[in-house]
Amino acid sequence: MLAAAAAIVHSPQGMAKTYRRHLGTRLINSWFRALTTLGLGASYRQILTVPGRKTGQLHSTPVDVIEVGGQRWLVAGYGPANWVLNTRARGEVTLSRGSHSERYKVEEAGAEDAIPVLRKYVAEIRVTRAYFDATQTSSDEAVAAELSRHAVFRLIPSTLNRHENG
Repeated sequence: MLAAAAAIVHSPQGMAKTYRRHLGTRLINSWFRALTTLGLGASYRQILTVPGRKTGQLHSTPVDVIEVGGQRWLVAGYGPANWVLNTRARGEVTLSRGSHSERYKVEEAGAEDAIPVLRKYVAEIRVTRAYFDATQTSSDEAVAAELSRHAVFRLIPSTLNRHENG
């Protein structure tokens, strides 16, 4: 998956790996973007589109959306990324899969809401586990500490902008 092509920087024993983008990861991301645009691949994968915080130019990247407690959530599984900074700055994103596209307002989660989301994310999205220090059985404090590297956003549907393409 994405991590297979990533240059991984190994931290001291027991520390999470750091994701680094390079040509291989860009190619893999392009492949996943193409599959997801066609509605293929993992059902939780979506294409996130958000305007850049500096230029306003639209940027798209594959992301994993997870459902917990009847709500949909975005998790920065590989750690800090430009999409996280852009999402924070804009407060809304568009998620697409196949011909379906929907706009969401986003709300960054605090520790209380994020802990169950991160636990489920680590349990279900195995490819990113190496980028987390906490596991699904870690203490709440250890899981909450992941928020400094792995932002969690609640997705709030924007009913005014819902549409089907094609």
